[in-house]
Amino acid sequence: MSASERQEQYLKLIDQLLKCPNGQEPDVLDAQLDLIDTGLVKTMMQVATSFAHQDNQEAAKFLIYVARELAKQLELYPQPST
Repeated sequence: MSASERQEQYLKLIDQLLKCPNGQEPDVLDAQLDLIDTGLVKTMMQVATSFAHQDNQEAAKFLIYVARELAKQLELYPQPST
């Protein structure tokens, strides 16, 4: 899969997340495990930034939240020790 094709897949997944019924986000993500990586997290943050600039705060907050959760799962940044 080329980089542009992968980017297109990320955007489709983000669209599915935004449209799915509340609470079904884990199911949507589980169905696309091959797309859950650093690139997806970065794309989510880019889309969230775009939404914020378009005054779509709810979608921006939602994507930032999901991106943070995925980043934790992918261990992209260290967790605070307990």
